[in-house]
Amino acid sequence: MLDLAALFTSAFLAGTFVPCPSEATLVGLLYLDRVPRGALWLAATAGNTAGSLLDWALGRLALPFEHHPRFPVRRNSPIRARRWFNRFGIWSLLPARLPLVGTGLAVVAGLMRTPFWPTLLFIGVGKGGRYAALIWLTT
Repeated sequence: MLDLAALFTSAFLAGTFVPCPSEATLVGLLYLDRVPRGALWLAATAGNTAGSLLDWALGRLALPFEHHPRFPVRRNSPIRARRWFNRFGIWSLLPARLPLVGTGLAVVAGLMRTPFWPTLLFIGVGKGGRYAALIWLTT
């Protein structure tokens, strides 16, 4: 149980701006072979998806402040990101599984006011696919 909590926490932090090696935690737990692979996949996917949903929520909450002088993103960056997001739509959340890029995509999805359920679905599918591939390649 403690292994799953550690993996969930590691994956959650990796889904945010905090650099955390969730893949290394998952591979280490796979080699220890104390927890079924399905449970490890579920904990990693749920944690990383939850972290990205936190980024999405922060993007939604930040929208009213984007014109404030201390807004942490350059003024033209949200405009470019919106154009890119408008071009690909909700499908642009599938690559949210990628480290570093995924965090930005989730924040932009929040800024673009994407609905919760499609956001959860597309981010979850991407994250779950990444961890499934990692488990398959490792075992």
